[in-house]
Amino acid sequence: MEVLLRLLSIILCVFISSHSAAETSRIEPLSTLDSGREWSAVGRLTINGGDGFCTASMITSTLLVTAAHCLFSPETNKKLDISLLEFQAGFKNGRAEAYRKIRRASPHPGYQFQSKVTAERVTTDLAVLELEHPIQSARIPPFQIADVPIQGQAVSVVSYARGRSEVPSYQEICDISEHQQGILIMTCDVDFGASGSPVFDFSNGYPRIVSVVSAMANFKGEKVSLGAELSPLLTAFKDEYSLDIEPYTGVVSQNMPSNARRNIGAKFSKP
Repeated sequence: MEVLLRLLSIILCVFISSHSAAETSRIEPLSTLDSGREWSAVGRLTINGGDGFCTASMITSTLLVTAAHCLFSPETNKKLDISLLEFQAGFKNGRAEAYRKIRRASPHPGYQFQSKVTAERVTTDLAVLELEHPIQSARIPPFQIADVPIQGQAVSVVSYARGRSEVPSYQEICDISEHQQGILIMTCDVDFGASGSPVFDFSNGYPRIVSVVSAMANFKGEKVSLGAELSPLLTAFKDEYSLDIEPYTGVVSQNMPSNARRNIGAKFSKP
């Protein structure tokens, strides 16, 4: 991880208690019914009735993915009581398409919450949550999972965040500027509350989740977001949640440059 450690200062995106490349597009609010309908499986994960929130998204009728650090209190460093969590699917202007409490919440087995943000923490910053009752609605179809992405790939993000917590926002075009040791450095514009936001790949013509937002950072003088490769991390939950996903083989796309996972010249530092 030392190679990844030189120009990069990280700030956690979690909002508890209380640019980018040339082709990057602006963030647009999905404020109308029609504009947000296809993204209803993205929602707010509220904490203690709204004291804080993250963003989460459905991958089955009963399972969500979000950032693992959303499950922990930054004050105590302990895991939150799941009774404090609620998923609000497609939340918009005070109303959600569905409300669900959480039955079970599991951070990645390799994840260790700590106040200091490290490369190792970002590479495992994923959690799977099981809803108390499934959301079975044709209006809220869950998303599929994408393969491991390649450097330079265009992606999109749907998120809630500070200053835009009442409606989801959509950034249609941002990209993966660097890809090393399981960490994606992306030009996507995020803010506090965007932790856990799904990063979408459209290469097959429809949205599939390729990562979830873990942190925001400054990299080479630009604001960026960080996430881990989703597909290989999900294999750790395969047995616990009976996930029907193909095992990750460790083989990346043959179109990926041979040096894409080396020497990006970045360094983590405290927020």
